[in-house]
Amino acid sequence: MARRDVSVKQPAGVEESTRPGHSYRPNADIGETSEGVWLAVDLPGVDEKSVRVDLEDGVLSIEAQVALDEYETLRPLYSEYNVGNFERRFRISDRIDASRIGARIEHGVLHLHLPKAEAAQPRTIPVQIG
Repeated sequence: MARRDVSVKQPAGVEESTRPGHSYRPNADIGETSEGVWLAVDLPGVDEKSVRVDLEDGVLSIEAQVALDEYETLRPLYSEYNVGNFERRFRISDRIDASRIGARIEHGVLHLHLPKAEAAQPRTIPVQIG
């Protein structure tokens, strides 16, 4: 049996999941308009009951669980698609109105709308004469 060198330390900052199975970082697209920020996060195989979105201390957390029952009996000859849960975290600006964040899932894509706070939205300043 090979001896493991216990003096080698793992880098800090990587959270470890306490759930069984693999967790993956889903792909995300992020965009910005004058009214807010939007995110589109790929969560294939996830339904609305299996996704959780939390905002705490300026961090938006997305966790989603895939029902593995469908995959247990499959015996693929070749597979490039890894099945597992999803986890992703985003630091949110204080310019976002946290009370108005909205989320919906459609066809395996989680859509999040993060409206900008009123003070952060662009505005035109009227110019007066005199």
